[in-house]
Amino acid sequence: MEFDLPTTAALFIALIAVGVGGLIAAPMMGTGTILTMVLPSMAVFGLLCLFLGMKYGQHRRAGV
Repeated sequence: MEFDLPTTAALFIALIAVGVGGLIAAPMMGTGTILTMVLPSMAVFGLLCLFLGMKYGQHRRAGV
């Protein structure tokens, strides 16, 4: 599977949506807390991991 920009964006959004949806469905914390604190932190952490993963992949690819 080739990960171009639309595929990566769709999978990223779907993963965040599933995580946030699960937290909203579970009676752990309020919806306002999830949407204002958890959702942005999940998105920022996901983007950071995506960026680091792409850089690591480029590094590994260059060594081949």
